[in-house]
Amino acid sequence: MDLGIAGRKAIVCAASKGLGRATALSLGRAGVDLVIVARGREALEATAEDIRRETGARVVTLPADVTTKEGRAAIVAARPDPDILINNAGGPPPGDFHDWDEETWHAAVEANMVAPIMLTRALVDGMAARGFGRIVNITSGAVKAPIPVLGLSNGARSGLTGFMAGLARQMAGKGVVINNLLPGQFDTDRLAATMRAEAARAGISEDEARARARATIPAGRIGDPAEFGEVAAFLCSVHAGFLVGQNILLDGGKYPGTF
Repeated sequence: MDLGIAGRKAIVCAASKGLGRATALSLGRAGVDLVIVARGREALEATAEDIRRETGARVVTLPADVTTKEGRAAIVAARPDPDILINNAGGPPPGDFHDWDEETWHAAVEANMVAPIMLTRALVDGMAARGFGRIVNITSGAVKAPIPVLGLSNGARSGLTGFMAGLARQMAGKGVVINNLLPGQFDTDRLAATMRAEAARAGISEDEARARARATIPAGRIGDPAEFGEVAAFLCSVHAGFLVGQNILLDGGKYPGTF
């Protein structure tokens, strides 16, 4: 399917690894010009080279921390007029809520709620003025079905979801489409950290923790990040213009609800 976004300009945050990387790669295949952002320069440059080699897309790298004011200012300066914004940041660490002090909560909310809101605030009016915009917030399946060891993520990302629900309706008539993409368990570094935490909590091996995780997924497997990237790219396409303010859950059927 031609996504109709060749030549469009995108910012992809936390793009050096995992789901951000997969999203950037899928957008590159669709002919989008990319600014990819991550804190680690070496991994970011390697990802950029992979995308250029596979897709021929134009890729600009920007080592920056999206969770800081300085990082967000650098992102806006590097691409002040994007058509597409992929909000993404590494999730806060798993653990027990008894161990999370106020400072830990502030860090989680800054990274996974405030940062995407502020970046959106800086860029969304320009999208509206140009008559086209796509904002995809990579959140978590924990927004739909909270995960006890990911309480920081449950809280911060749910706050982002609530805010974006209102903004999406406000911007839809201006050609700017905002949606959230909620990953379940995909084969990323983040999952590996979660599996280590679960293994430690349950007193089992990491392999056993992964086997238990697979057993809870009706699809019978952990997700491939490439699958996630393709859905994210579709949400940025011209075909998604009537898909507004939705929470798209990609979890292999794990969430058991009807709605």
